Amino acid sequence: MEWANETLVTEFVFLGFSSLAGLQRLLFAVFLLVYLFMLGTNAIIVSTIVLDRALHTPMYFFLGVLSCSETCYTFVIVPKMLVDLLAQKKTISFLGCAIQMFSFLFLGCSHSFLLAAMGYDRYVAICDPLRYTVLMGHGVCVGLVAAACACGFTVAQIITSLVFHLPFHSSNQLHHFFCDIFPVLKLASHHSYLSQLVVFVLGVFALIIPLLLILVSYIHIISAILKIPSSVGRYKTFSTCASHLIVITVHYGCASFIYLRPKSNYSTSQDTLISVFYTILTPLFNPMIYSLRNKEFKSALQRTMAQTSCLVN
Repeated sequence: MEWANETLVTEFVFLGFSSLAGLQRLLFAVFLLVYLFMLGTNAIIVSTIVLDRALHTPMYFFLGVLSCSETCYTFVIVPKMLVDLLAQKKTISFLGCAIQMFSFLFLGCSHSFLLAAMGYDRYVAICDPLRYTVLMGHGVCVGLVAAACACGFTVAQIITSLVFHLPFHSSNQLHHFFCDIFPVLKLASHHSYLSQLVVFVLGVFALIIPLLLILVSYIHIISAILKIPSSVGRYKTFSTCASHLIVITVHYGCASFIYLRPKSNYSTSQDTLISVFYTILTPLFNPMIYSLRNKEFKSALQRTMAQTSCLVN
């Protein structure tokens, strides 16, 4: 082989923020504050949902799972990124890179299917409210979450195995701040059109299929809302879906831009910027969009805080 005398890559060097060397300490402070705030808000959301029985409904069950998923999702990327912002040498081992990619893909793809499950929940709540408690029982909700995780695991396993079985004998300088698919694939000494096609097809499966399921749900939801005679009733019903729609737009918009566009349009700096938004800022906004602006959740939070203070006193 022509690579026989070349050194096998055993670690990767992150260059994601190398062009901002003078701002890395400032970025560390900003990202650390954002990360701690995100952890705090998700901890509040999950604990409130668990402690307040009024929130023991399918919608809040999915919100609790979503918050846990986003906490794990950011934990895979952000702590390592924060350490690297202060480190002279920003490296990750070959195995560590594979584990990070697998974890990121598993949680990210599961997130997509979880949003589809939440769309189905809204569809049943609005279009078939009389059978809501039957159709969205605890077993069904757990089954939907398990199915989302199974899909995410399958996609992550196939892509990670495909990428890291390729030969890496050339550069180990990764133009990104974590082990994402295309920056790593770009460093492979050889990868076929088939490997790119498999990644693209799995990306379609993980993004387009859940999005189509959500669109079908919302076509039925909008049709049901338009039949409501009162404008106030239409507004109140649609407002229960608004947060879900905002999160869907951000999640699928960013992910589709990164993973479903032609490789010829790949831009290192542009993708790094989008990835910062996708992996750090979106998990920060989601708790505020979904729960902290929700009147029902605010009331439950106040009850939980009052009960906690009574127990403490």
